[in-house]
Amino acid sequence: MAEIKVPELAESITEGTIAQWVKKVGDRVEKGEFIVELETDKVNAEIISEEAGVLTQILAGEGDTVLVGQVIAVVEAGEGAAPAPAAPVAEAPKAEAAPAPAAPTPAPAAPVVAEETSNERVVASPAARKLAREKGIDLSQVSPVDPQGRVRVQDVAAHGVAPVAAAPVAQVAPSNGPVVFTPAANTDRVTIEKMSRRRQTIAKRLLEVKQSTAMLTTFNEIDMTNIMALRKRKQEEFVKANDIKLGFMSFFTKAVVAALKKYPYVNAQISGDEIHLNNFFDIGIAVSTEEGLVVPIVRDANSKNFAEIEKDIASLAKKAREKKLGLNDMAGGSFTITNGGVFGSLMSTPIMNGTQAGILGMHSIVNRPVAVNGEIEIRPMMYVALSYDHRIIDGKDSVGFLKTVKELIENPEDLLLNS
Repeated sequence: MAEIKVPELAESITEGTIAQWVKKVGDRVEKGEFIVELETDKVNAEIISEEAGVLTQILAGEGDTVLVGQVIAVVEAGEGAAPAPAAPVAEAPKAEAAPAPAAPTPAPAAPVVAEETSNERVVASPAARKLAREKGIDLSQVSPVDPQGRVRVQDVAAHGVAPVAAAPVAQVAPSNGPVVFTPAANTDRVTIEKMSRRRQTIAKRLLEVKQSTAMLTTFNEIDMTNIMALRKRKQEEFVKANDIKLGFMSFFTKAVVAALKKYPYVNAQISGDEIHLNNFFDIGIAVSTEEGLVVPIVRDANSKNFAEIEKDIASLAKKAREKKLGLNDMAGGSFTITNGGVFGSLMSTPIMNGTQAGILGMHSIVNRPVAVNGEIEIRPMMYVALSYDHRIIDGKDSVGFLKTVKELIENPEDLLLNS
């Protein structure tokens, strides 16, 4: 018999949430085979079986919080020929405790087994799976609003529910702390969705940054005429040579690295009463995913060319959206770039990432009238923002940093001289 335990993933990770069981009770499991997906504060981790055999017990359901070292399943030697009795074994205490009509009463356990058999191919959030179990809803019968077919908690709540669902819904409200009204009294007006572990972590860290730093934001605007013309001239040649498009992010990454070299305190961080000036340029690129913003790192961006940076960004973004980022993909980082312009943002004050001292915010490119050599012209303009920790970065350095980025983007050929 082998116990499946939550492994140690990193020093800062002590617990996680069961996102999805890939195997169900009674399934044959090979040594090293992926059997369950664990959602942590930073990444989704795949837990494997260290032994071959049959999965006889699942001790934590999807949506449950588990601790590092906790036993969440049991694998026993065998071929899986007659696995069916294994599922009721784990639920036997509930059946024995029930009164005379105990034969049909394993209903509390049934949603777990039924879900794993009929819904194993359904893509759904942990919160949706948990609510479906509580209400006895078959996820395969739920119609998702998401165009990609992912079932969310709102979809489950909107699905036709049996009368027995009323009790679990009423139990949700007390867990949310003090409220002005009771949401369960009218579910047509309020939908309750528990924050995912990752969303809770994002909220906590953003609040910590706001409370523990002297954050200030400075702005500038960039005329994107020259960089857009350069991309148009070189795009076809660049794609043929590198099999990837030339985007704006590689230019901004290069410009940021050049500005960080000129203003090293923007590439620093505070540790106690010390200032640590980083002599490396690991640039975080914020990527939006279904569960929130993540910031994978382009390592040693100073030593990479435009094509290498574009490929790194594309690869990291793909891994982020497929939930395949590893801890090494996001650990560290000396500075971050975030692009709210892809969502149509005209201007914002980005919040710094972790212990970093600065973050650059890019925004939408909008044709606006500007004065050029005494004449009014319509130019493609972008507002940029630098949020920084005023404890170690003075106004002179912050304004100088942003001005340097502006000048390099407006004269992109100069980036070659700073590479």
